[in-house]
Amino acid sequence: MADDLLPAYLLTGTDRPKIGRALRRLRTRFGDEAVEILSAESSSGDDVAAGLNSLGLFGVGRLLVVQGVEKWKKADAEAIDAYLADPLHGTVLALVVEEAPKDDALGKLIARRGGEVLAYDIPKPKDPSIWVRGEFARLGAQATDDAARRLVEIAGDDVALLEQEVEKLATWASGEQIGAREVEQLAVPAHESPTWALSDAWGSRDVGEVLAACEAELEKGVEPFLIAVRLAAQVGLVRAVQALSDEGLGAREIAGRLKKHEFRVRKALGHAERYSRDELDAAVVRLAELDAALKGASRVSNELELERALLEITAVREPVAPQ
Repeated sequence: MADDLLPAYLLTGTDRPKIGRALRRLRTRFGDEAVEILSAESSSGDDVAAGLNSLGLFGVGRLLVVQGVEKWKKADAEAIDAYLADPLHGTVLALVVEEAPKDDALGKLIARRGGEVLAYDIPKPKDPSIWVRGEFARLGAQATDDAARRLVEIAGDDVALLEQEVEKLATWASGEQIGAREVEQLAVPAHESPTWALSDAWGSRDVGEVLAACEAELEKGVEPFLIAVRLAAQVGLVRAVQALSDEGLGAREIAGRLKKHEFRVRKALGHAERYSRDELDAAVVRLAELDAALKGASRVSNELELERALLEITAVREPVAPQ
């Protein structure tokens, strides 16, 4: 870990993608084995302080990230305050705010104890399409103002989802200009909003990429329940596409039957080639079990339940030898 890092950071604001990128930059200063991620929902301030002290036993250069710290109470903040009065050298605490807090108590605490508040807000009264144009520019993509406005109209104003759509469109365009027509053909409506990286990794049966995409979503502040719902929608689409393909229908006919864009149907057909009917049926059942677990049927953390389910529905199963 570099000596220029402070003992604590608070990441907050409405620009969730920027928060995610800032957190990833911070994590690159450490090895994967030196990073631990906790949720404020299941870890108290005392738990985090104890975890920070235990990290010190492994030597310098450790990072502990706590998501959703706006859920903490006064006692939790006091525990963090006590730790930061004499923090361990080389151990860094990153507190991530997922929703607007009721007050700025944690921010004042972090600043007072020698840390830094990293606030990333979408400027007001700028509309989301201005942010979208900035993201296209950041990626070196040529997009018209109409394209940016149309993307917001179709995909909604959630910047975490808009970031995914911008990256998808920029990759697809490969330097060509993106206009309103291209957005209308490729953008996913807000009520569908799938996580493209995660669904693509699942469709490719790439376990490592699935877990990496899941972690990236969680870092952006996306709830495990929402990730599960989106993937369940994609699994359901692949299952439906596979069934219609078996009936002899082509991509265009399937798109018309399901009222989906042909681009999505063709991607789903590619995913369907890697899964048997039985595997897709089993995935639907497993995701239903995950839904129940995330709604309180399990004592295991939501993040761990999600990762377990992703592993089970993605990994290639060994064939059962005949008896």
